[in-house]
Amino acid sequence: MERIWLLLLLTIQVLSVTAQFNGYNCEANLHSRFPAERDISVYCGVQAITMKINFCTVLFSGYSETDLALNGKHGDAHCKGFINNNTFPAVVIFIINLSTLESCGSILVVSSVPGINAYGNVSVVQIGNVSGYIDTPDPPTIISYLPGLLYKFSCSYPLEYLVNNTQLASSSAAISVKENNGTFISTLSLLLYNDSTYSQLLVIPSIGLPLKTKIYAAVRATNLDGRWNVLMDYCYTTPSGNPNDELRYDLFFSCDKDPQTTVIENGKSQMGRFSFEVFRFVKHKNQKMSTVFLHCVTKLCRTDDCPFLAPICSNRERRDAVRRTTWSAQSTSGNAVISAGPIITRSDETPTNNSQLAHLNGSPFQLNSVTTALISGIVILGIMSIFFFVCSLTILRRKWPSSSVLGGVRNPVFN
Repeated sequence: MERIWLLLLLTIQVLSVTAQFNGYNCEANLHSRFPAERDISVYCGVQAITMKINFCTVLFSGYSETDLALNGKHGDAHCKGFINNNTFPAVVIFIINLSTLESCGSILVVSSVPGINAYGNVSVVQIGNVSGYIDTPDPPTIISYLPGLLYKFSCSYPLEYLVNNTQLASSSAAISVKENNGTFISTLSLLLYNDSTYSQLLVIPSIGLPLKTKIYAAVRATNLDGRWNVLMDYCYTTPSGNPNDELRYDLFFSCDKDPQTTVIENGKSQMGRFSFEVFRFVKHKNQKMSTVFLHCVTKLCRTDDCPFLAPICSNRERRDAVRRTTWSAQSTSGNAVISAGPIITRSDETPTNNSQLAHLNGSPFQLNSVTTALISGIVILGIMSIFFFVCSLTILRRKWPSSSVLGGVRNPVFN
């Protein structure tokens, strides 16, 4: 008889738990509690921020998924989440598109702070912080026996790239705070081009590029909304693919610029552009070809802020080249490098223009028609000059008086 009562009691408990969680993927022993800090996960993505909330603890607190909304926008269906019951535990998912984050009340705050960049110098770095909350509505009554649920979230995006804490729960409210870091590094790319129109990607022949070949480089942002521009902080080269290589040569840093480098566009759009001429590293002197890797430290800045972050440059002497190649990198959080390469150069050829790159694997250097005509003219003119010179000498020798016919009175002074 006691066994029958025990089985009946267990059956009633199972039915009550099933009724409480409504068949969702929850476990009574784990989720019969109010929400805590571990019940929200925040993913700071490039195009969207995704939040996942443990739905089981929401059910235990007496709410449903329709009671949760972004930033108190309970009357807006676009600010609601949706249930995913294919995971354990079941979760409510909220997605905030970064291009329209203000529509549901989330806040973007961009702050400028001084920091130490990878160069070891003080640099103004912008940090974008997106914050908001998810909560349940207040009841229309004076008192309530249900806890108010509040989930706070924050995503911090450091906007300088060198091409990624929770607390509090009380009996009167279940509060979860989640902060996370995101990065836009995957939206940035560094591409090399063969022409000033940036329409032909650079193809490096197997024998390498001739020295002083002009290369056009571009740091491009993709999949970002129009509020951001690309601002190149500085670009440098290394003989290896390691951006932290101790041996490096700067193309430009702030207002200091290599004489063969030209900054074409910077901070005015979602693409930064510059050009430079191919060189070789002296350490490769015993090699037929030299490898050069290009790296750029890049910031993303709001379009209104970029003019204030871009350096105002005047004629300044560039730093000594030795100093350029001896400093060591300092690790800083939030920094990453956009890289391209290798650029393979050769030192046994004369400089050529990019228009000649297509013929590098063909026949040797050939003279064009203008050069041929000019050389032919010089040769003919030289031959004619020699001919007239010989004729002139012959005529003069014929007219010169012979010593055998000389006569007259001898000069007495010579006596």
